[in-house]
Amino acid sequence: MKKTTKGKMPKGLVYTVQSAVIGALYAALTLLLAPISFGAVQFRVSEALTVLPIFTPVAVPGLFIGCMISNAVGLALGTNIAGPLDIVLGSAATLIAAILTLLLRRFCIKGVPFLSLLPPVLLNALVIGFELSFLIPDGVSYLFSFLTVGLGELVVVIVLGIPLILLLRKYKLFDR
Repeated sequence: MKKTTKGKMPKGLVYTVQSAVIGALYAALTLLLAPISFGAVQFRVSEALTVLPIFTPVAVPGLFIGCMISNAVGLALGTNIAGPLDIVLGSAATLIAAILTLLLRRFCIKGVPFLSLLPPVLLNALVIGFELSFLIPDGVSYLFSFLTVGLGELVVVIVLGIPLILLLRKYKLFDR
């Protein structure tokens, strides 16, 4: 982000604050839209933030912690049907996806790092698809869960994530 403290704030503190803000934003968006953020068919708008590791490594822990918090609170509120397993596996999928997004950020097509957009889509489809097919007693198939989670993720990342990338670049909100 742009420096507004004229170098007075220690860099480590700035990174911690940025990471915390990203985590809080992720959790708030997920929980605010809880009815569509959890379930056999889900549309987690907060997943648009998975593009942030393209701009800064501090997004990685922020996304992980935000996901963990939202999954835990969702469980406590009764909206997270995947249960405690989602706190561990779902958050781990987000962490791994964020790391891969960071590592793939240099590979661009016409200025957009399309390859970086794939890890959140694929890992969530694989992991959350497994969770849902395993934990939902209605006999939801893995293929159905994989496709619905993956499609929801793909729509969010393309429809909201790409414009977010372009907006962040336009206003140079993160140092690169």
